[in-house]
Amino acid sequence: MSAVLIIVLAVVVLGLIVLSSSVRQVQQYETGIVLRFGRLLPRTRQAGLSLIVPFADRMVKVNKQVVVLGVPAQGAITRDNVTLTVDAVVYFQVTDPVKAVINVENYLQATSQVAQTSLRSVIGRAELDTLLSDRDQINAELRGVIDGPTEDWGITIARVEVKDITLPEGMRRSMSRQAEAERDRRARIIDADGEFQASTKLSQAAAAMSDTPGALQLRLLQTVTDVAAEKNSTLVMPFPVELLRFFDRITGPDATPAPVETPAPVETPVPDEAVVSTNGAVTA
Repeated sequence: MSAVLIIVLAVVVLGLIVLSSSVRQVQQYETGIVLRFGRLLPRTRQAGLSLIVPFADRMVKVNKQVVVLGVPAQGAITRDNVTLTVDAVVYFQVTDPVKAVINVENYLQATSQVAQTSLRSVIGRAELDTLLSDRDQINAELRGVIDGPTEDWGITIARVEVKDITLPEGMRRSMSRQAEAERDRRARIIDADGEFQASTKLSQAAAAMSDTPGALQLRLLQTVTDVAAEKNSTLVMPFPVELLRFFDRITGPDATPAPVETPAPVETPVPDEAVVSTNGAVTA
């Protein structure tokens, strides 16, 4: 009985081992690829429990989720000979699990290497201003370059983003001075445009007031009212312009001066008997 019991226990243990080696669990986001004696089976295994032949089949599970792959910082030289460091992030998804297992040894490492070399290549063909101002164009070009070789591996590049661009310190200072000069130029243009508009409006107002002399006097009175509202102790009144024009008309070059009458001399009669003596006395 003990020998039979030992044999039964051995069979049970062996059955459990065989069963555990023949049952595989595939998650919802995975696809199972089965190789029997190294040969690919045409049918892939979907989510759930799957049975394989023990010691003959080997199952490789491929993740179908979107994988976020960080590209390490790469030193590159732009088209306009600026040395910088750029890093990026790649979002990709395995769309053909069979190609991802058969056509490439390690699709994660292969995609990472392609992303690094493509990043340096794209940066070398672009200028610094394009890298700083038009990220969408660089991202689209980088996605197209990476998606070319990875298509044969059953991988689709969903998105590529350039994360950070590190410039040399000297280039940063130069760009800062350039930005400051640009802002100063814009400020001066705005000030000049404001002065031009103000002068245009003032000349129009002067022309309107010259056509209506009374408007200038009304403006003068309004200014006096505004100054008097500030409760000043002393108020200086400007000389009326109309009075100046009045004196100008009177003393103009065409004005004829009025004749001045000279009074006639008055003669004092001296009596005949009056005689002037030598000492200045008058005697009769």
